[in-house]
Amino acid sequence: MESIQTSSAIDAPSKASPESSQYDIVCVGFGPAALAIAIAMHERGFSSNKNVLFLERQAEFGWHTGMLLPGTKMQISFMKDLATMRNPQSYFTFVNYLHKHDRLANFINLSTQTPFREEFNDYMKWCASHFGDQVRYNQEVLRVSPGKKTGSAIIDSFWVTSRDVRSGDVQRIFAKHVIVANGGEYSIPEGLKSPDISDRIVHSSQYLKRVPQKFQNENAEYRFAVVGSGQSAVEISEDLQSRYPKSRVSLIFRDSALRPSDDSPFVNEIFDPASVDEFYSLDSAHRKQSLKKNKATNYSVVRLPLIEHIYEKMYRQRLLTPDPRDWKLSLYHNSEVIGAKKSASGDALSLQLKNTITGESKVTTQPYDVVVVATGYQRKPFAGILKDLKPLLLSASEENGSLVQRNYRVLFRPGSVVRDAAIWMQGSCETTHGISDTLLSILAVRADELLDSINASRKTVEKKARL
Repeated sequence: MESIQTSSAIDAPSKASPESSQYDIVCVGFGPAALAIAIAMHERGFSSNKNVLFLERQAEFGWHTGMLLPGTKMQISFMKDLATMRNPQSYFTFVNYLHKHDRLANFINLSTQTPFREEFNDYMKWCASHFGDQVRYNQEVLRVSPGKKTGSAIIDSFWVTSRDVRSGDVQRIFAKHVIVANGGEYSIPEGLKSPDISDRIVHSSQYLKRVPQKFQNENAEYRFAVVGSGQSAVEISEDLQSRYPKSRVSLIFRDSALRPSDDSPFVNEIFDPASVDEFYSLDSAHRKQSLKKNKATNYSVVRLPLIEHIYEKMYRQRLLTPDPRDWKLSLYHNSEVIGAKKSASGDALSLQLKNTITGESKVTTQPYDVVVVATGYQRKPFAGILKDLKPLLLSASEENGSLVQRNYRVLFRPGSVVRDAAIWMQGSCETTHGISDTLLSILAVRADELLDSINASRKTVEKKARL
């Protein structure tokens, strides 16, 4: 591991003993949000005086590795990295990463603020490499459960149960503070959830891991369907046509057209850290209005240059190939996938589509070798690993429609959990903290806010103990 050097040597992150089952802080997940927290902990001295552990399901750090398509770029500035907006002098800035890898001058010569996604992933892997002693990879967290002393009616800790994805071994870890930053679960349309077709359904997050391996003949006339109308869906349709020039691709989406994302300067202010305060202060009805109004910044939208490229391609196709049945790329707008059926041979799927305007349904005439689903993620932690804690939650109607405080701390019923035991949510609070919650934009600043909250909870208890 490369030692971290600034003007003077910095101590390496601390390591809790492998035998220990008790930690001060356990974080579920070690993606970008958790990595930003690890960096902030290190720079604030948390990791030198507290037992800290991160549990990650993957075998190593990786950021959307199934979607690191060749040549694709970030959609945000490199300055929204894991540290700069919190501490521009941090060792862990993207600029310092470039400096350490002898590419700073070359990157400057590009005159861009948006790096290749492959490079940004490598930047985050470089950051993660400094915290290996605090992370247990291959650990899938199954649940977080309340814990208490024998005879006590008040919860004073939490049990984190995880399973080793390689051996199947299950472990339980005891912690006072638990951070949940495990990302979202794949969102699959209901009509494509049947187990008997799962071998022909690929979520966009698994695209590069499954499609090139399954379809290895680059000259074959494969038939692909891509479901979705966002940046990922369109990029995948482009990648398929590039990898398999003789293939046919159908892009299927519910909207009437591909719509451009709005990344203009004033609109982009909704991703500023300060915007979270304003959003959280709204009641639930106005929060919903705000999310709907700003949907065009992030959901089911495509960068304008890519839309223009697709339209030009469709026009040229129409010019050179008058018969639509021979087109390499077809767009099915106003179409929702409501079902699928395997062919008699079992090696292809036909799709049942419903017109989102008329409600009429039809079955596609051509079968597809695979259907790539680019319909995003869903985040429902209290229906998953936190379901054992649901009876302890404060009713959302009692606290401004929120299940979490502004500092991301979960709201439990008064008297049910001691003050210095708590759960914090990261990346599952869009409905209360705004559209930036699931994105990279505020990770650095949010990590600082979370650590402030952990410190505050501990100091409150310590102060009471002295009285």
